[in-house]
Amino acid sequence: MMERMEPMNTDAHNVLRDQTRRQFFSRCGMGVGSIALAALLGEKSSLAQGTAQFTNPLAPKRPHFAPKAKNIIYMFMAGGPSQLELFDHKPKLTQLTGQPIPPSYIDGKRFAFMDSSHGVKLLGSRRAFQQNGQNGMWVSDLFPHIATITDDAAFVRTCATNLFNHAPAKLFMNTGSGLFGRPSFGAWVNYGIGNEADDLPGFVVLQSGPRGPRGGSVNWGSGFLPTTYQGVPFRGNGEPILNLTNPPQIDAAGQRRTLDAVRELNLQHLVETGDAEIATRIASYEMAFKMQSSAPELIDFSGESAATLKLYGADPGKPSYANNCLLARRLVERGVRFVQLYHSSWDSHGGPGETLEDDLPKVCREVDQASAALVKDLKARGLLEDTLVIWGGEFGRTPMGENREKTGRNHHIDAFTMWFAGGGTKPGAIIGQTDELGFAPTEDRCHVHDIHATLLHLLGLEHTGLTFRFQGRDFRLTDVEGNLIHKLIA
Repeated sequence: MMERMEPMNTDAHNVLRDQTRRQFFSRCGMGVGSIALAALLGEKSSLAQGTAQFTNPLAPKRPHFAPKAKNIIYMFMAGGPSQLELFDHKPKLTQLTGQPIPPSYIDGKRFAFMDSSHGVKLLGSRRAFQQNGQNGMWVSDLFPHIATITDDAAFVRTCATNLFNHAPAKLFMNTGSGLFGRPSFGAWVNYGIGNEADDLPGFVVLQSGPRGPRGGSVNWGSGFLPTTYQGVPFRGNGEPILNLTNPPQIDAAGQRRTLDAVRELNLQHLVETGDAEIATRIASYEMAFKMQSSAPELIDFSGESAATLKLYGADPGKPSYANNCLLARRLVERGVRFVQLYHSSWDSHGGPGETLEDDLPKVCREVDQASAALVKDLKARGLLEDTLVIWGGEFGRTPMGENREKTGRNHHIDAFTMWFAGGGTKPGAIIGQTDELGFAPTEDRCHVHDIHATLLHLLGLEHTGLTFRFQGRDFRLTDVEGNLIHKLIA
């Protein structure tokens, strides 16, 4: 590699630099705009006697080794679904309802609202559980559709995290850290292996429910990575992205001329500074121009069959989680690398809008059919093999109840359930056991860092090798931890 030389701050140097640039462009017989276009197509252009190259930051990249998955759809249940009402059947807990939890369980533990935890008394689930499929996975009556895909999914019942309040815990699940400013999982994936769609972003975010996730856009941000890798929120109806449509007085030809002029100025600045954010800016302008055609077609469900719409429970033109699941399938069909769906609210403390009796069944009905349909549809189309599907929240719920208006549970970080399907995961696997109260793992504890390491592995990325140097140190999604969950890998 050539040594990097500090530029001389002299007029003579500036004149020589400009002459060299003009001579290079003249010899190549191409203008700055042409070089930018070649860059955006992933082609390489070398400056005279140098090694500078222009590439689209989102161009597909080779993984570290052969991947099992090419795309991810992450269904994020914001608020913390109660595993004890959904997947972790605990008859002993039901038998001990109303009794104090033994102090040995909670000594040294911290909870978000322990003072309101009903005298720290145990609370059994009132839901009816049934074993399903060949694997005999327990699923409650709240998820009749998800119960039909247990042989296609892998259930991890011993997930664990570090943080017990919503916004920091969401950050931790998405970025591997509770601190602001770290890249999200989807950003790391796009940084590592790029995007296969040239007319859609590599990381798309879809939201449904009464509100967005606590913490907001930092959950899908790029942190210290170039901003080209951050998630792009889409809307399921109307304009997919606000302000994407041209004003009436601007035609396509005029817009193209403007973009070409801006691109040339940006590329000249990129040559001078080497700033990666300028490459991001160039790629973003081009992506936005292409999306004026691709995005409206993407959300047009008129080509979907009546059977498919019925499978998802989708209602075209009306924003919903079901529509977002169908949209997620359409996105990965078009090569989008990472799609993340957020649905709220799964908070179940027992206050207004957060009861286990009334509100948990409502939010379960909103996601049950479409979550299962997504797996079935991907499988029927031959896409599940390459698409890794993830379902889960930021933490789970305590075996103890909360003393509020109605029945609820506190936040719990020691053991909760997530499930995975496709993309090299082991279908029908049931991983991890919890104690008779559902409080803590008795085998196969799977920490968030372990989950991230395993998911990156399925994409062909060694988690210790996917790093970015920032402020003098190498950062990675898994920090300094993370072990593969071998039982999850097919």
